[in-house]
Amino acid sequence: MRIISGLARGRKLLTPGKSNQIRPTTDRAREALFSIIGSRIISSRVLDLYAGTGALGLEAFSRGAKQVVFIEKQYKALDLIKQNCSFCGMGLKNVQDDTLLIIKHDLSRGLPVNHPVFEEAEHFDLIFLDPPYTKGLAEESLLLLDGCDFLDPTALIIAEERSCETLPESFSRLTLTDQRKYGDTGFWFYEVKI
Repeated sequence: MRIISGLARGRKLLTPGKSNQIRPTTDRAREALFSIIGSRIISSRVLDLYAGTGALGLEAFSRGAKQVVFIEKQYKALDLIKQNCSFCGMGLKNVQDDTLLIIKHDLSRGLPVNHPVFEEAEHFDLIFLDPPYTKGLAEESLLLLDGCDFLDPTALIIAEERSCETLPESFSRLTLTDQRKYGDTGFWFYEVKI
């Protein structure tokens, strides 16, 4: 697995090996996803939920995101994210202490809204949501995001789930604007209703 484009292009990322607890998004699916997102990534504030290896957030960072906040609960994944952040941040001029921020938190207990990063005046522009497949966690997390107050009015939420699954077309504030399938991987794109 590697960073596909941007400042850290070509840098290899550590993976969990044969772990059945961490399922990284494939390079092919990640490349397709970021082609869709395009320039929205530049200067964005990114939230990577169920971050796993950190590949989605780090790809966003490499392509011009100004801050990425990774949220994960598993110790092995947290260690991978920390090491991958180190690999991707080495020698890059825009890396500051809070540019790549890792938070240990169990998302099954809700969003860590009491953490100072969520109390900042600035909202998140892009949210990656990549929970373990087929456990209902994507829909549960979308419900949580639907009720939060830290989304930018133009925010884009991308939920990843097994492509044969179904996610709701709308919530009270969020609406499905696109859906894509890449083999076993499905992406659902949600935006805030205007």
